Amino acid sequence: MSGTDVRKDAEDSGPSGYAAARLRLLTEGAQSGPPRRSALANLTDDWLTGLFAAGAEGLRGASLIAVGGYGRGELSPRSDLDLLLLHDGSDPAAVAALADRIWYPVWDLGLALDHSVRTPAEARKTAGEDLKVQLGLLDARHIAGDLGLTAGLRTAVLADWRNQAPKRLPELQELSAERAERQGELQYLLEPDLKEARGGLRDATILRAVAASWLADAPREGLDDARRRLLDARDALHLTTGRATDRLALQEQDQVAAELGLLDADTLLRQVYEAARVISYASDVTWREVGRVLRSRAVRPRLRAMLGGGKPTAERSPLAEGVVEQDGEVVLARAARPERDPVLPLRAAAAAAQAGLPLSLHAVRRMAATVRPLPTPWPAEAREQLVTLLGSGRPTVEVWEALEAEGLITRFLPDWERVRCRPQRNAVHIWTVDRHLIETAVRASEFTRRVHRPDLLLVAALLHDIGKGWPGDHSVAGEIIVKDVAARIGFDRDDVAVLSTLVLHHLLLVETATRRDLEDPATVRSVADAVGSQGTLELLHALTEADALATGPAAWSSWRGSLVADLVKRVAAVLAGDDLDEPEAAAPTAEQERLAIEAMATGSPVLALRAQTEPPTEEQLSGDPEPLGVELLIAVPDQPGVLPAVAGVLAMHRLTVRTAELRALDLPDGVEGSVLLLDWRVAAEYGSLPQAARLRADLVRALDGSLDIAGRLAERDAAYPRRRGVVAPAARVSVHPAASRLATVIEVRAQDAPGLLFRIGRALEDASVRVRSAHVSTLGANAVDAFYVTGPEGAPLPSEEAASVARKLEETLRG
Repeated sequence: MSGTDVRKDAEDSGPSGYAAARLRLLTEGAQSGPPRRSALANLTDDWLTGLFAAGAEGLRGASLIAVGGYGRGELSPRSDLDLLLLHDGSDPAAVAALADRIWYPVWDLGLALDHSVRTPAEARKTAGEDLKVQLGLLDARHIAGDLGLTAGLRTAVLADWRNQAPKRLPELQELSAERAERQGELQYLLEPDLKEARGGLRDATILRAVAASWLADAPREGLDDARRRLLDARDALHLTTGRATDRLALQEQDQVAAELGLLDADTLLRQVYEAARVISYASDVTWREVGRVLRSRAVRPRLRAMLGGGKPTAERSPLAEGVVEQDGEVVLARAARPERDPVLPLRAAAAAAQAGLPLSLHAVRRMAATVRPLPTPWPAEAREQLVTLLGSGRPTVEVWEALEAEGLITRFLPDWERVRCRPQRNAVHIWTVDRHLIETAVRASEFTRRVHRPDLLLVAALLHDIGKGWPGDHSVAGEIIVKDVAARIGFDRDDVAVLSTLVLHHLLLVETATRRDLEDPATVRSVADAVGSQGTLELLHALTEADALATGPAAWSSWRGSLVADLVKRVAAVLAGDDLDEPEAAAPTAEQERLAIEAMATGSPVLALRAQTEPPTEEQLSGDPEPLGVELLIAVPDQPGVLPAVAGVLAMHRLTVRTAELRALDLPDGVEGSVLLLDWRVAAEYGSLPQAARLRADLVRALDGSLDIAGRLAERDAAYPRRRGVVAPAARVSVHPAASRLATVIEVRAQDAPGLLFRIGRALEDASVRVRSAHVSTLGANAVDAFYVTGPEGAPLPSEEAASVARKLEETLRG
């Protein structure tokens, strides 16, 4: 039966005819989705029009209006009928009688009714006092009666809304946040409320209201489709349960999926999650834009007065190459060229997360539309920026979601598609698979001071459950996947082996500690054999805790933590080998020797800058060597203060130190004296590299004390506004007394920052220790530095003095 036939039956048969036509429309299955919702609304309109006409004979100045979802023409099978009987106040008794003629037939059919009888003035007053009423009236639609009365109210309500928006939108945002706190996030819940949870139908309605205010508009792409999917799911839920419910309970998900023609309940949930993610992201962007507009309106009059009426220019602060901060968001610099810079999305994301700022929607969309694919394997900078992003803590989540909303994550990591929005039907897990992986990275960022290779920890956290998108044991599948992914990201063969071991055995420690006898040597030996090395054990311990904490409150406890720690201690004892000595330095190259002789002859620093590359890996069948940055070679006659002087000059020139080696160089026979050789890889934070002559001139001044590096760095820091930024784990300084027989090894693990190496070097100089050699590495945003130091006479430090130096250095870095 066609929609026209159904409506004709309803007109011919009165209320009973409407009920029969409604039942046929909902049960015959000829229509579904938007057509059925529209047909049901039209059918109801016709019936109510008949009721109004029969009861309003001789009455003027009254109209029947649909509001809310019914006003939008979207009636789900068990939706309320939201109706407003509007009148001009000239004949209250007749209006009351008309209301009874409409409301009672609706109730007699057992339909839920939300009704009101008001004059235009009363309706506007109530809307001004109640946001829910005002939002409903924004979707007011005329059904019957005086069309002019309806049109007048619509015009007045929209004008009121736009006039009051600067006051009412912050109130609406606060109510939305409170609702999200109560109901949770739709995109992660196993039994979500399709309407009230964050990212649900209520938020989609609110986005329409914000757009109607003319203050801001939501990103439109995909929004209508997301809303339609949630409405379709609610329709199916109403039909299968026979109830007016919005909660998608576990026991009903298979039936709802079948009603929608979907494979199973997991497919249903994944569709719901994807829709909710679109709406949640659109909400975030929209509320951010509302805040920006309202702040701009508040500041503009004051700025105009200060600037004599001129238009103020938004301040842009550089964050990284091609990336700036503007008006509380991270945007692309004017000179940025995404089409020529495939690393730009990761660099922008890392800079945003480190600064604790959102990525601009326009910037993300521009990069998604124009950026070239990364080469395989990735350049070193891309790998470093990914690690920096993952190590940024809580801000990583919002930035990651922005990249994912525009499809950039699956472009970088194609295997991510299988875990994206994948539900986990396990009471212990509170997140979907993909969000759990990001949460694990967030947790792992708190443990970067516990491990020698924070980059491997963070990447393992991101990928440890990547196998859940494949059949079989997810750890076994994940090991295979991560070997390919890690090689594409650009890790070398040894690092790929460590990452695959971590993924394969990410459940090993907790399962062994809680299910096996730790007093049995065979138990401990089996874990030691699986892990293979102390470095991998250290990483696995941190990954185990991060994974459990990111799973949910039921997955970790002090008891489990103590059992795992006990197992790790026992396995470490089995894996303990011979003490390590100071790494043997490679023989100097001809260029290094030449620079050293020149420095000795002139009595002053000599330096050289050159592009540094690494040869293609075995996986690269062809292609040019990978650029790693710029190699800075410096030879300086041995003297106090070299490390802080060089590090300070580089910080002044905004050069980031990626790796650094400092060592004393033995000169050829016949050349007396000692020279310190510094072999560092550096990169400009943004802009071009300084000229070597200028670096050398500043280094000479730093060594003779005429350049106040500390003062210059302090002035520069004061010139830039303080940002929220990442709250990084505190620096950790430790002494490794058995690591060398010739020197005391002091290891520093800290958040990388401009001037960090300068502060470390100066603190060591203040402690009157001599840096025999230094081995510095920056892994993402984490610095892991080892300093081989001796006393003034060249001997290792006594244990108490070494502990004191480490303690003072740690206090300096935390201050």
